[in-house]
Amino acid sequence: MRVHHLNCGTMCPLAGGAIGSGTGLRRGLMVCHCLLVETPRDGLVLIDTGWGTRECREPSILPGYFRRLTGPTLDVRETAHAQLAGLGFTPADVRHVVVTHLDLDHAGGLSDFPHATVHLHQRELDAATARATRAERSRYLTHQWAHGPRWSAVAERGDAWRGLPAVRKLPGLDADIGLVPLHGHTRGHSGVVVDASDRPLLHAGDAYFHHTELEPGRRAPFGLRAFQTLIQMDGLARHASQDALRRLHADHPDVTILSAHDPAELRA
Repeated sequence: MRVHHLNCGTMCPLAGGAIGSGTGLRRGLMVCHCLLVETPRDGLVLIDTGWGTRECREPSILPGYFRRLTGPTLDVRETAHAQLAGLGFTPADVRHVVVTHLDLDHAGGLSDFPHATVHLHQRELDAATARATRAERSRYLTHQWAHGPRWSAVAERGDAWRGLPAVRKLPGLDADIGLVPLHGHTRGHSGVVVDASDRPLLHAGDAYFHHTELEPGRRAPFGLRAFQTLIQMDGLARHASQDALRRLHADHPDVTILSAHDPAELRA
């Protein structure tokens, strides 16, 4: 398998100094780090989608508070849909999408690939469907899946990957791509494993926001810590997920762990 690293949505949050990607009160930088995986038998697999074409053309469909806080550029050229042509592909080549969760900045591009099967954790699909709390009604935008995706929801049943509970094989995929539950940020948030070579990847989504969080005794800049606490659905579960990632980072240095929004990780 060949893996392409894409930024599918630049954001410029307020107070860049507080999130470690700017100075003082000037706007900082965050990305939407997505993976496009070329597979031998499954076509293209897109992991997270960032923003979609519709959000870029109609910014007003995004919540006003989110636009003011995060400052998304909403450049249609950054969408996965637009970047495919530069890589020699078409949107129809994307046969599968795997999402870490269905937050608005991770699921915006689902409608750009209406014929793809969408893989995710069952708890996440349940949460996004129920939208049981005010916070969930704000973070889950139903227009992003109003086209009626072909959902393929899974849950772990005794399988494991590198000592973590996992769904090793996703239904309908021959490629070695699976889910690792990393709940807390949302109810069904999960990481996505791409066991592509001698250096496997784990896209950890929003389980952490800054690369320093993987190191023992180190923490993210205070602005990111405050933001993570503000939007978490289960604090105990989120911290347990981060502890699991730190153990994985220490015990398995062959695994490359990536978060969704750290620009330094994307550059690397």
